[in-house]
Amino acid sequence: MIFNETKLKGAFIIELEKHQDDRGFFARIFCRKELEENGLIPDVAQANMSLSRTRGTLRGMHYQKSPFEESKLVRCTKGALYDVIIDLRSDSPTYKEWIGIELTADNYKMLFVPQNFAHGFITLSEDTEVTYLVSQFYSPGSELGLRWNDPQIGIQWPMEVISISEKDGNWPDFI
Repeated sequence: MIFNETKLKGAFIIELEKHQDDRGFFARIFCRKELEENGLIPDVAQANMSLSRTRGTLRGMHYQKSPFEESKLVRCTKGALYDVIIDLRSDSPTYKEWIGIELTADNYKMLFVPQNFAHGFITLSEDTEVTYLVSQFYSPGSELGLRWNDPQIGIQWPMEVISISEKDGNWPDFI
């Protein structure tokens, strides 16, 4: 696994270290030891998957409040998406800053999302599947979100939102 830290401390784009031959390749997509060596939380409480049938489907921006903060390891397993995270750590020098990365089934990149970051994505192709390894169990009473187009955050989405759930469309601006 190749760890590339982003401008948001603790958030990493992880590339596969492929061992290739004429059959194809082998690569590790999860290694507790390598995650720990990079200062990341390697705990996995749940493995989740989502399927979005329509290009332009937006899911997010989600996070969980204390004591159920979660880190995520996100990978697109079919199709393509633009994945966005926002640093919500009030003591961070990158507080309220965001980054976006294209994750596709073909580029094999993963995004490590630290605790206290909001996370969401928009699909760039039909029938996009996403797999998440999550460090905490889902806690409905601790779920929070912020508006995907909150002007104080200013996310530059690569395309128009075609489909969004009522819940995700009604998150408030971040305070």
